Amino acid sequence: MARGQQKIQSQQKNAKKVQDAKRQQGHDQKAAAQKALTHVCTVCKAQMPDPKTHKQHFENKHPKMPLPDDLKDV
Repeated sequence: MARGQQKIQSQQKNAKKVQDAKRQQGHDQKAAAQKALTHVCTVCKAQMPDPKTHKQHFENKHPKMPLPDDLKDV
């Protein structure tokens, strides 16, 4: 078993490793969230995660514009 200075160094090394893992995971979540926004409004270029939300957005924000063909069947 590690004692004294070895123990302190081991704890510091492990804490740094855990901190780096958390930092990297945070960036991955942002990237994953950005990838999930696949539908883009043709009028205002807003991004939405699914077609249902896209249709609701289009009906609420652009009521005078005709509904795009890909949103009519949703």
